Amino acid sequence: MCGIVGVVAKKPVNQLLYDGLLVLQHRGQDAAGIVTAEGPTFHMHKGPGMVRDVFRTRNMRMLSGFSGIAHTRYPTAGSAWSGAESQPFYVNSPFGIVLGHNGNLTNTEQLKNDLFRQDLRHVNTNSDSEVLLNVLAHELQEGATHYKLDPATIFTAVSGVYRRCRGAYAVVAMIAGYGLLVFRDAHGIRPLVFGRAESEQGTEYMVASESVALDSLGFEVVRDVAPGEAIFIDQDGHFHSRQCAAEVSLNPCIFEFVYLARPDSVIDGISVYETRLRMGISLAEKIKRQYRHIEIDVVIPIPDSSRPAAMELSKRLNLPYRSCRWRAKRARARCSSPPPRRRCATPTSTASTCPRARS
Repeated sequence: MCGIVGVVAKKPVNQLLYDGLLVLQHRGQDAAGIVTAEGPTFHMHKGPGMVRDVFRTRNMRMLSGFSGIAHTRYPTAGSAWSGAESQPFYVNSPFGIVLGHNGNLTNTEQLKNDLFRQDLRHVNTNSDSEVLLNVLAHELQEGATHYKLDPATIFTAVSGVYRRCRGAYAVVAMIAGYGLLVFRDAHGIRPLVFGRAESEQGTEYMVASESVALDSLGFEVVRDVAPGEAIFIDQDGHFHSRQCAAEVSLNPCIFEFVYLARPDSVIDGISVYETRLRMGISLAEKIKRQYRHIEIDVVIPIPDSSRPAAMELSKRLNLPYRSCRWRAKRARARCSSPPPRRRCATPTSTASTCPRARS
């Protein structure tokens, strides 16, 4: 799970990207990074830590440009402690490309081997995002004519990425001197949504992992990026899109609705909050059907994302709703397991019910 943002605007985008990362901070707290484009030049700052810790005023001042991408990392591949695996990643050939990625590739080792032996490309980290970047770079290099790109060539390169890369991925990338490229895996597993805002200078575009980022920053949600679709927005704000995968189907990750996404997000037209309420209704019906013999005292939400389900469960079963755990406001949330001696027996289901103790 990671959070990604991309913006093409008519004004400096550094603050928009920073604010977008803050809204998506729940998707990753181990590292953060921003890259802006000023003509053919990239400006980058990234590092380990939460968004507020990575960026200082001096860092923000150097992030000039009217387009950019940003990433907040939750490590699911590579090392959780390596600052070198903070994203976005950069490769200088061809053209200069930066890329941020949310998801996991399932054929990373095969791709790394092919990149080294066939494409003559070196991958410096254990991150599958760097592998994905180099696959995209190679496909662009193969399709480019006379060192120039057009939308058709870019979409052809993305088709090559779909043929080679397997797994779940939502991607934001920038090509130096050209514009913003975004695409979503052919099964639509990881979420990606785009929107626009009108300014006096013209139309501005934003893409993000969740609709809440667009809502918070004044962009109107247009729609979700379709499975297998690529979108290219050039530096002048011209919008291009194409279906680039041969076979597509929508199979979104259910855990986005259970745990990962913010409750005020809408993914593929489905409200996360409404989904969690319905989970509570479904669980209440199951308890009435299968566990009527169990005497339940209270309903307790664990983790916090289960609160809507727990409240609906409490209402349907006419049981008291209680909280039994709190987290310091400034503490970092982590899903990794502590050492065995520190583990507790607290259940972590969508909504936990507490049966009475028997004598």
